[in-house]
Amino acid sequence: MHLKESERKRMEQPVSSIPYCKTGYFNQLVIDFLAEHPSLRPFYKYSPVKPDFEAAIQAKKAFSQQRDVLVEALTEQYEGLEITDSVRNNINSLLDQQTFTITTAHQPNIFTGYLYFAYKILQTIKLADQLRSQYPQYSFVPVYYMGSEDADLDELGHVYIDGKTINWPTQQAGAVGRMQPEGFDTLIDQVKQAVGYGPYAEELIALLRKAYLEHKNIQDATLYLVNELFGRYGLVVLVPDSPKLKKLFVPVMRDELFHQQSFGIVNETIAQLSQHHKVQANPREINLFYLTETSRERIVRVGDVWKVLHLPVEFTAATLEKELEEHPERFSPNVILRGMLQETILPNIAFIGGGGEIAYWLELQQLFIHYRVPYPALILRNSFLLADDNSLQRLQKLGLTIAELFEDPEDLITRFVQQHTNAALVLKDEYAAIEKLFDDLVLKAASIDVTLEASVGAERTRAVKSIGKLEHKFLRAEKKKFNWQSEQIRTLKKKLFPANSLQERKENFMPWYVTMGPAFFDLILENMDPLSDQFGIIAIRH
Repeated sequence: MHLKESERKRMEQPVSSIPYCKTGYFNQLVIDFLAEHPSLRPFYKYSPVKPDFEAAIQAKKAFSQQRDVLVEALTEQYEGLEITDSVRNNINSLLDQQTFTITTAHQPNIFTGYLYFAYKILQTIKLADQLRSQYPQYSFVPVYYMGSEDADLDELGHVYIDGKTINWPTQQAGAVGRMQPEGFDTLIDQVKQAVGYGPYAEELIALLRKAYLEHKNIQDATLYLVNELFGRYGLVVLVPDSPKLKKLFVPVMRDELFHQQSFGIVNETIAQLSQHHKVQANPREINLFYLTETSRERIVRVGDVWKVLHLPVEFTAATLEKELEEHPERFSPNVILRGMLQETILPNIAFIGGGGEIAYWLELQQLFIHYRVPYPALILRNSFLLADDNSLQRLQKLGLTIAELFEDPEDLITRFVQQHTNAALVLKDEYAAIEKLFDDLVLKAASIDVTLEASVGAERTRAVKSIGKLEHKFLRAEKKKFNWQSEQIRTLKKKLFPANSLQERKENFMPWYVTMGPAFFDLILENMDPLSDQFGIIAIRH
């Protein structure tokens, strides 16, 4: 896709930010991780905001890797695709021992799923660019590692656009990446109707049709789509569902199947981690699935036999060893071993993930040490709120900032009314008068009969409650005078925080793309700080 020159000439975009701890949308683990709190610091190797990349590079240099196999697998995956020179050069550069990757991972959600999918990818691109300048003696390649073996269709099989959820009603099962894109002609028609008209609408719909109607499965469609959207930045997409790549992971998979080391190691970490934070993922005795074209099922060991749940498949030690050697692609790591596979096959130094991903990576450092695989720098993905012109103008009229919209809307309305009313809605003087009155009554009661003090106390409680009820009624009556402003605040909250969620966890990139085209991604990239500890706010001006 080509960027139109006219789209580059847009108004300057003001950006602001808000600390994660003040958004109300992130858990304590994320906040403690960024702050390098002592309760979490032992569970990861490098600072998340000031990583020692040179140390990460040296650790990766000392780790033996088969770069030729990686490049061969990537070359096969990209066969038949039109790729930019920067993508081709990046793939070839992976043969060089001085080249390292910056990686993010995500499942192949239909139509890319959520806005943060694009944010994660753009962050890898921005960080790779920065590191090239910082360490000119090395090369850095941004990589999107596709979690194509995920079988959670409930999570991957829908997209939310402009208040509408579009679901893929397939009956297929197993790894979503291997599913055939049946029924996508209808889905794309629904997307077309949802995104409406815009300078890039026709181009976008044509891209979706080519991606999903001309490729055999979801992972190939996603590879094509992501390459078309981000290939101009040099992004390399890696699909780990490959016999060549899985072959590199056979030693760890063999150890997992025969000795179940990860179960004990990770549980030991969890016992320490759970003293302060909620645990994200629990290991199983065997953290591998058995993968077929239509299923992804757990492997369990019963005595000297390995069974695949819900399938008529079982192995002895000898047949399991044979299967592992001849068909490593049939074994699929779960969340406990997925990162280990990623770091085994890639010359990776940094992993960019969301709060949930960071949480489960914190459980894994000892497992990496056990297998002598370098543990990457963990970096929290950037988060943004995109605010349009109309919303910004409404906020300006109200005299509010975008940061204030992160609050509960009813709390914000109450404060707004209290700040703008001429009436005395807070009965502070009245509360003080009541307290003084009853303090005097307590003294008088004590001088008459000490048993009367309890009665005075009860009456004090009733009086304070009555003042509180009156205060509430005063506020409710005054709010009616601010009905227009109250509705504006609620409308803005609903628009910028759909379903009371962060925009990036609900919306898709397409409504912005149909208007701005590739310039939308350029805008995010320009305003992105890949090592930020702040939630970004970007004004979108057309």
